[in-house]
Amino acid sequence: MKRMTGLVLGSGLDSLVEKVEVKETVAFAEAGLPASGVPGHQGQFVIGTLGKSEVVVMRGRVHLYEGHDAKAVTAGVRWMAGQGVDSLVLTNAAGSLQEELRPGTWMILDDQLNLTGTSPLEGGANFVDMSDAYDIDWREEFLAICEARGIAMGRGVYAGLRGPQYETPAEVRMVRGLGADAVGMSTVLEAIQARALGIRLLGLSCLTNLGAGMPGAELDHGDVVAVAGKAADAMIGALEAWADGHSS
Repeated sequence: MKRMTGLVLGSGLDSLVEKVEVKETVAFAEAGLPASGVPGHQGQFVIGTLGKSEVVVMRGRVHLYEGHDAKAVTAGVRWMAGQGVDSLVLTNAAGSLQEELRPGTWMILDDQLNLTGTSPLEGGANFVDMSDAYDIDWREEFLAICEARGIAMGRGVYAGLRGPQYETPAEVRMVRGLGADAVGMSTVLEAIQARALGIRLLGLSCLTNLGAGMPGAELDHGDVVAVAGKAADAMIGALEAWADGHSS
C-alpha cells in the first residue's frame, strides 16, 4: 500500500503544485473549511500524484489573523489525515532573522516557537510530545537531496506569531533572543495538530524578506508573494525526489 503525503503551500508557493498529476480538486468550503482571503492562497485541496507519490496538496491555508480560531486554522490537517495522509510537508513564506539567510533562499525547520498564544489541542488534557516535531531523519534526507541538486538550504528555528501586522524591530530582537532564525504567521499550529495525529513532519520556510530593523529590510506582502514565487521553482524537483523516497 502506498503512503500518502500531504503538502501545505504558503504565500506565493502555489507553483509547487504544477507537477502534480491532478485526479480531483476539493474547495475548502466543500471540505468544511473556511475560505482563505489572503492573496497567494488558492483555498483548495488537490489530490493526485507527484512522481511516484500519492499526494494531497493544500493550496493555501487559513490564519488566526483572519479571525479564525486554532481549530479552524488546523482543520485542513485533520481533513488530510482523514484522506490517509501520514506524512506532511509544511511550507511557508517567512522573514529571515539571520543576515546570512538572504531573501529568496530556503530554510529547513529544525524546531519551532509557538508564540500565537493558542493551540488546536485546547479543551482537554491533550499532552503531545513536541520534542521531535520535525522528523530528524527526514531533515537529513532532504538536506542531502538539496545539496546534490545545488540548492542552498539553511536550517533553524521558526517562530510563529499571530499577525497580521509585521513585527516591530523590538519584536524581531525579542524573537531572535528566544532563538528564532525565521518568523511568520502560520505553520506552528498545524505542526502541533499533525503531531497529535501521529503524522510525521518536514517543514520548509521560503525566506522572502529580512525582519524589521535589519539592514535592507522591506516589508510588503506583494513582495513576499513575488519572492516566494521565484524561489518555489528550485524546490519542486527536490520535493518530488523526497516524496518518491517515501512512496512505498
